[in-house]
Amino acid sequence: MPPPAKPKPSHKLELTTNSLRNTTFAADDDTIYYEVVTRYWHPNLTKINKTDMETREVTVAAEIERPRGREPRVRFGGDKGEWMSASDFVKFDQEKIDGTFVANANVAYKWRTKKGRLQLVKADEEDPEPLAEFHPHKRHFLVFRMAKHAYLEVKPIPEVTSALERLIVSYLLVERKRRDARLRVKVERS
Repeated sequence: MPPPAKPKPSHKLELTTNSLRNTTFAADDDTIYYEVVTRYWHPNLTKINKTDMETREVTVAAEIERPRGREPRVRFGGDKGEWMSASDFVKFDQEKIDGTFVANANVAYKWRTKKGRLQLVKADEEDPEPLAEFHPHKRHFLVFRMAKHAYLEVKPIPEVTSALERLIVSYLLVERKRRDARLRVKVERS
C-alpha cells in the first residue's frame, strides 16, 4: 500500500518592502509575481502589475486610486475595467478592522485579525480554516535590518489562487485601514 499523498505546499508570496504603495508579492520561483507601484507623477494612483515570467509580459491587473478628501476606488483589468468604490468592493466591519469581499466565483471571503495576524477565511463558514495568512517582517534586535521579510501564505486551492488579484487588492485596502487605525501619539502644549 503506497503512502498517502502529501498535501501541496502553500504559496509563500514574499513582500520586498513594508510599503503598501511600492512592493512586490513574489513566490520563490517567480511563478507568481505581482508588483505594486505608485509613481511619483501619479501619487494618488497605485497599480498592481502582474508579470508572466514565461512570456515576460506585464499587464495591469488592478488599480487603486486614493484622491485626497475622497473615498478610494478600485478598478480591475486595467483600462478596460470599470471603477468601483473601495467600500463597495470591501465591506468593512465597524467595530473591527475585518473586511469582506467577493471573489470571481461569487464566493465571499473575509480578512479577520486573529492573534494579531491578518487571516483570509471564507465568510460563510463557522470556525473556518485560514486560506491565506499574513506573516509580518522581523528585524535583527527589533531595530536593525530585516532578518525576515513579510510574506503572505496562500493555500494552493484553485478558487483562491484564481482570485489572487482580488486577494492582493483587498489585502492592501484592509492593511491600509489597519495601519491608519493604529494608535497615534499626539504631542500637545501644556
